Amino acid sequence: MESPPPRLSLAERLYLPQVLAGIGVTTRHFLRNLTLHSLHLFGLARDRRAAVTTQYPEERKTYPEGYRGAHRLTLKPDGSVRCTACFLCATACPAKCINIEAGEHPDPQVEKYPVRYEIDTLQCIYCGMCVEACPCDAIRMDTFVHPRVWGYRREDFVESKAVLMERSRVLQERGRDALMEDLQRAYAAEQGSPGAP
Repeated sequence: MESPPPRLSLAERLYLPQVLAGIGVTTRHFLRNLTLHSLHLFGLARDRRAAVTTQYPEERKTYPEGYRGAHRLTLKPDGSVRCTACFLCATACPAKCINIEAGEHPDPQVEKYPVRYEIDTLQCIYCGMCVEACPCDAIRMDTFVHPRVWGYRREDFVESKAVLMERSRVLQERGRDALMEDLQRAYAAEQGSPGAP
């Protein structure tokens, strides 16, 4: 026999204590930051940091090692894509945002390869299931950059095989920070171009 659910008091049914506790937390943080920022203006309390907003793209935070950034396709030593078009990443993807078209590889030692490999970044939820499912380490999310705003149409946000492979080339040649530097340079160029919003 099931026990009856616990009876809630009037205050618990009104949620008033919880609402007041939430307002109290928000007010406490607001007053602390206001006080610290005011003291910083006069050169006081410099050793205590107040909450600040990162002024992106001029400032940027360093992403932690486990950050799931934009995808990339890894490369073999000869520069070709490591993907074998097994479709495991597309099958594991809960958002169904990966589209692969397999083709017969010109090398008879290789069974198949992706003729077309696309990721719709507007559908992607950046869960990392594709990375976990890949048996040959062909797809990674270790780029340390957020998804790029490519344009204003839905088709602009579909990343092709060439884009995904280029990220691996840039990481190999120029290191971890190169992709973020390129991303910020592209945003700055768009801001400076005529007709940019």
